Amino acid sequence: MGTKGREIVGMNVEELLTLLNKAFADEWLAYYQYWLGAKIAKGPMKDAVMAELTQHSADELRHADMLSLRIIQLGGVPLLSPQDWMKQTNCGYDAPSDPDVHTLLDQNIKGEQCAIVTYKKLLEKTQTADPVTYNLVVQILSDEVVHEEDLQALKEDLSLLVARHKR
Repeated sequence: MGTKGREIVGMNVEELLTLLNKAFADEWLAYYQYWLGAKIAKGPMKDAVMAELTQHSADELRHADMLSLRIIQLGGVPLLSPQDWMKQTNCGYDAPSDPDVHTLLDQNIKGEQCAIVTYKKLLEKTQTADPVTYNLVVQILSDEVVHEEDLQALKEDLSLLVARHKR
């Protein structure tokens, strides 16, 4: 860990590490929720939903990697166990116990909306205090916004398909 890199952080580094670890927990849980949902999805447009969830799972894993590297740069240690992820999460974990595509989409939209709120707060905290973390959060937040849009568009398409089928 670079001492100058840590010195430029204009906020309590331990507080920042806590916030980053909470986001790290969210990303791992989101990764698993997407990954598993993609495996079990059932219903109309399941192939499109599975493809979207698979792509999003890869993005969430990449976010976890980005966050872990920043935590280490700041002299911290990423959360080491899934039990810690569950204790530290901002957004929780919705087990995909119902494989219906409607339910999976709703669960993941909810998760993305929580992620957007979480990263918006992190953006505000780091905007003037830590340019490195700020830029990292901008990248992740932009992905989360796209994810929400993608999932809502799929849900809209699915609703139109179901409505047409009922006619």
